Amino acid sequence: MEQKAFHYPWYKKEDTDAFFALFQNNLANFVIIAITMLGMGFPTDIVFGQVIPGAAVAVLFGNLYYAYTANRLAKREQRTDVTALSYGVSTPVMFIFLFGVLLPAITLTDDPQLAWTIGVAAAFLSGLIEVLVSLIGRWIKRNLPRAAMLGAISGVALTFIAGEMLFMTMEIPVAGLLALAIIIVGVIGKITMPFRIPASLFAIIIGTILAYTFGPASIDQITEGLAYVGFYPFTPSLAVFEGMTYLFGAMIGIFAVVLPITIYNAIETMNNVEAMEAAGDKYDVRECQAVDGVGTMLGSVFGGPFPTTVYLATVGAKYMGAGRGYSILNAFVYTLTAISGLIAAVSEIIPVAVIAPILVYVGVAMISTAFETNATKYYPAVVIAMLPYFSNYLMTQFQDDAPEVVADISSGIVPLGDGAMFTALIMGAIVVFIIDGDFKRATIFACIASVFSFFGLMHAPELAFSAAPEFALGYLIMGLFFLYQAVKDVRVRKIHELNQ
Repeated sequence: MEQKAFHYPWYKKEDTDAFFALFQNNLANFVIIAITMLGMGFPTDIVFGQVIPGAAVAVLFGNLYYAYTANRLAKREQRTDVTALSYGVSTPVMFIFLFGVLLPAITLTDDPQLAWTIGVAAAFLSGLIEVLVSLIGRWIKRNLPRAAMLGAISGVALTFIAGEMLFMTMEIPVAGLLALAIIIVGVIGKITMPFRIPASLFAIIIGTILAYTFGPASIDQITEGLAYVGFYPFTPSLAVFEGMTYLFGAMIGIFAVVLPITIYNAIETMNNVEAMEAAGDKYDVRECQAVDGVGTMLGSVFGGPFPTTVYLATVGAKYMGAGRGYSILNAFVYTLTAISGLIAAVSEIIPVAVIAPILVYVGVAMISTAFETNATKYYPAVVIAMLPYFSNYLMTQFQDDAPEVVADISSGIVPLGDGAMFTALIMGAIVVFIIDGDFKRATIFACIASVFSFFGLMHAPELAFSAAPEFALGYLIMGLFFLYQAVKDVRVRKIHELNQ
């Protein structure tokens, strides 16, 4: 009897719920991007004409590619229950790029166009790094302490995300405080909202109504928002290459943010793909990391300054019984909302103080993750890694307008804030190694810090020969102390072995 041809469906009813779950997450990211960038001072033609369509290009590419890989896996294993990987702008990385790349770029240059070019260059570089990391990702995961990496990222989460957004929540207390309460009750307390509406969406709806009812939001904002509905085509540009000249020049400090967050993103992709394997669908981790990197680079060429990733939410889609249809539908619907200006309209209508409580939670969640995913003994490393970004926040917010105030607080604020991500990563790693009694690796990282300081990657405003010599010498002395401890430990172990 002739074998029936295998058919993996393009769409099935289970894809519908998975689509709404994925689309809501992606849409929320786009709205947050738009509102935050507008608040920073980026004009609408950049935000709605370049950034949103550019990010949509990456989402379109990635979702269609992962639908293709799902079809490939289904045919290879002759299974119809294969679920395509969820894909979109990486939420934690998005916040790091907003507040660790775009905010300092526009603050230091006071030029939105130039800041945007630096942002897309940083995203392109991030994508390229992730493609390269796909070749050595597992080695990095083994050798870079998670406590240091997540602690460094938590420093941004505490200051620029949770802290800054809590300030903005208080700007319209009549709306912001209730929105914050809804997020705490619904997301943290896990209490179901009326009509089973997701807590974040419920907070936006109720908060927006209160903002328009009691002020300061006005009906004019709705009219202005609807005026943005139109056509925003995909437009490639050479901004990536222009931005590179600044990224490897006056804005080299941003590289200190891009490198660790990209490594984090690549490792999270690895973890999420491995979670899908545990759920029953085995995809090639290295291919997924490379696809994420290529999608990020492609989006940046079209104006999107945000890296993309495989979502952990894929496991939820798997449990829903979704196939590839939800990914394909998300790609096209997402594209339509971006190029039609609907996202622009929503971003103009919703007050920042209503969105801010969601970001407060995101920042708190990022910090909580740093502690939850590390053993208790590594908590000091997480805290140490967070501290440099406290200095970076003070420096970024006040150094230009009130440098004497910053200097009066402490002359160490600015040098600790320069290259904060590298400082956080290295100091956090050193504490981890000391906790583990690995003084050899602590010595190596102290020496790396010395070299970075000497050439200006840390504790200096720009790259230069002998940029921060006092810090270079300080780290070298620190390394010698660790080396002494390493040698002493070897001697103690040898004496112990001889006495046995």
